[in-house]
Amino acid sequence: MTSREPRLEPVPIAQLHPTQITVGFREVAEKRRHWRKLAPRKGPDFLGRHVIPVILGPKERHYLLDHHHLVRALFEEKVEHILVNVVADLHVVEKDSFWVVLDHARWCHPYDAKGRRRDFAEIPSSIADLDDDPFRSLAGELRRAGGYAKDTMPFAEFLWADFLRRRLKRKAVEKDFAAALRNALKLAKSEEAGYLPGWCGKVRD
Repeated sequence: MTSREPRLEPVPIAQLHPTQITVGFREVAEKRRHWRKLAPRKGPDFLGRHVIPVILGPKERHYLLDHHHLVRALFEEKVEHILVNVVADLHVVEKDSFWVVLDHARWCHPYDAKGRRRDFAEIPSSIADLDDDPFRSLAGELRRAGGYAKDTMPFAEFLWADFLRRRLKRKAVEKDFAAALRNALKLAKSEEAGYLPGWCGKVRD
């Protein structure tokens, strides 16, 4: 079922299917700004180096495993195609079972912008229909600011987003992102965040 050899192929971005419900729109906007700087001279090279991992699902549709923010940013910038690597072929699996397989493999994240688990049917079928979770943007910026280390755990940033969501108000994040980030940095170093992936706070002797 799993592809051992890379199978690179260009796929229309509009045909890629998400495996999560939300992204951070602020983070998407930052990736759009980065792309605009690169596009005139280094755009093709950038796209050639950023291969998107996907699952081949029912009806041979491509389901994103990662890089939802980048794909959404490129979609909004009118980039039509991107290279994908099929890392697992599940096209023979029935759709209901397909989502169960993804869930057990931690290849999907069916949680909404309030951190609530939803039915698989509520995962959008299009990258254009992803919802905004400001706390996902905050979690991403928190990592870049040194609040925690990058971790290989799937959806690690969403775990941090959920941690922050329970301690900060959404309106406060949307109104003053810089202040929210300062508060998030303090929370990230606390012992109560010690269970989270990439935590780098002080450990008591």
